[in-house]
Amino acid sequence: MLGRPALGYQDYEEVITENIFYIDKTNFISEWWEYGDKVTLITRPRRFGKTLNMSTIECFFSNKYAGRGDLFEGKAVWETRDSGGEYKYRHLQGTFPVIFLSFANVKATTYEKMEYKITEVISKLYEKHRYLLEGTLLSPNEKGYYETVQPGMGDEIAAGAINSLTGFLRRYYGKDVIILLDEYDTPMQEAWLSGYWDQAVEFFRGLFNSTFKTNNDMYRGIITGITRISKESIFSDLNNLKVVTTTSDKYAGCFGFSEKEVFTALDAMDLGHAKQDVKKWYDGFTFGAHTDIYNPWSIASFIESGGVYDTYWSNTSGNGLINSLIRKGSASIKQTMEELLSGMSFETEIDEQIVFSQLDGDENAVWSLLLATGYLKVLKVKILSASEAKTADSEGDALYTLAITNFEVKKMFQKMIKGWFCGNAKESYNDFIKALLIDDKKAMNRYMNKVALATFSSFDAGNKPSEYTEPERFYHGFVLGLIVDLAGRYDVTSNRESGFGRYDVMLEPLNEKDDAIIIEFKVFDPEDEKTLDDTVKDALRQIEEKRYSASLEAKGIAPERIRRYGFAFRGKECRIG
Repeated sequence: MLGRPALGYQDYEEVITENIFYIDKTNFISEWWEYGDKVTLITRPRRFGKTLNMSTIECFFSNKYAGRGDLFEGKAVWETRDSGGEYKYRHLQGTFPVIFLSFANVKATTYEKMEYKITEVISKLYEKHRYLLEGTLLSPNEKGYYETVQPGMGDEIAAGAINSLTGFLRRYYGKDVIILLDEYDTPMQEAWLSGYWDQAVEFFRGLFNSTFKTNNDMYRGIITGITRISKESIFSDLNNLKVVTTTSDKYAGCFGFSEKEVFTALDAMDLGHAKQDVKKWYDGFTFGAHTDIYNPWSIASFIESGGVYDTYWSNTSGNGLINSLIRKGSASIKQTMEELLSGMSFETEIDEQIVFSQLDGDENAVWSLLLATGYLKVLKVKILSASEAKTADSEGDALYTLAITNFEVKKMFQKMIKGWFCGNAKESYNDFIKALLIDDKKAMNRYMNKVALATFSSFDAGNKPSEYTEPERFYHGFVLGLIVDLAGRYDVTSNRESGFGRYDVMLEPLNEKDDAIIIEFKVFDPEDEKTLDDTVKDALRQIEEKRYSASLEAKGIAPERIRRYGFAFRGKECRIG
């Protein structure tokens, strides 16, 4: 079944009854049932069908949908038979009490606001089940407790509220309860961005322990999110948790569209001619050993638009955290981003347990987050042998080769980097590029000082004033901007070997009309230099002494077509010569 193209539907019943575009993923139901894990945490990037799959689970198992087998007619789970020829899963439909809640909209700038929104979500659950107050099922004390569950309730009540509701439902229906929690980590990411991480950790540790660990009335549970937040942070007491991340083969075909599914859908929508361009734009996600996975939102949006290419997925995902980590990251992070934007890959270790407190100082944590959120993909995995391991403890560790996921994500990064030079800084940055291309040093000095003044502090990831912070972050941010704006006209590289050293920036022209450009950055050293002009001279002298032009000349570019610039910085003041 495909249905009519439409966006924004996340309720399975509505998708089926309204005949909305849908690719059958009900195999998730049977796979989850057969694995039998008590509590399963599944992480996938945004817009990968997590919420729709959770709604599908609810529609299949919840007694609220008893007798609604029509919702699954013709679907994989409904038609599966056992070895004896009997339908294997039909008898399960509509037979469990189910609690389904989502933290997707819990976004707040303070702990108090976050806590209130969480209590609102829990309170709405209680409102849906007010029939429990009828009769004598609950004691007077329990009825009194029920009424205390309301927006703004205290931490202690909120932490145990889902556990208590599970017990009430167990007694009412005589059957253990399935609990579904969608987008569990949305409030946690907001807490880290807004500075109340420690308070949030304490709250959620109590909530998750009570809901999923000490809950004797829960049959099974599913938690979904984008990241696997470290067990030590909020799941420290949850030893019955099965974690399925993007590097796992488990459920690999249940989230996202396979290439076969995408191409079949394109043919059905008379868009078969677009297959290869769609592959270029939207293919590239990997789950475990499964490759050629497509983001459902991008494909549905492409079909709904009648075949218009755009950055659909990245336009709807929250990129604030990623933007901050790269913009304020170390020079090494920016240098790796330069390589990625140039079409290269890199090797790194990955720790899928995201420790948010390490994101400011641990590059591996940043790459792990980018992988989990879908901005990077795994090209290959190498298990280190004894001879390859740097230490005895690292033998058997995995080394991942990562690259930008696809063309859509690359364009998102390009747009993000351009956003670093916003307002007056963007205008000055653009004017600087124009001055650079025509070799107008006077204008280059004027505009670069405006750019540095306006944007230097935004690249400062420390607590010190930016004029005392090492300027490498700014330099590499500037180089990233060059890569984005001059791609197609120049091959822009940085920190590569040439001659007898490593140059800072090299612009190799892609046509014979343009000059090649070498840029060397230097920070003013008051012990060795009296003025910024001295610093410029030192930078130019280094270009010559280290023979940075050697790689350009080896490619046949004449020395007279190679321009050399020294950039000297003292705080936010710049001098170019």
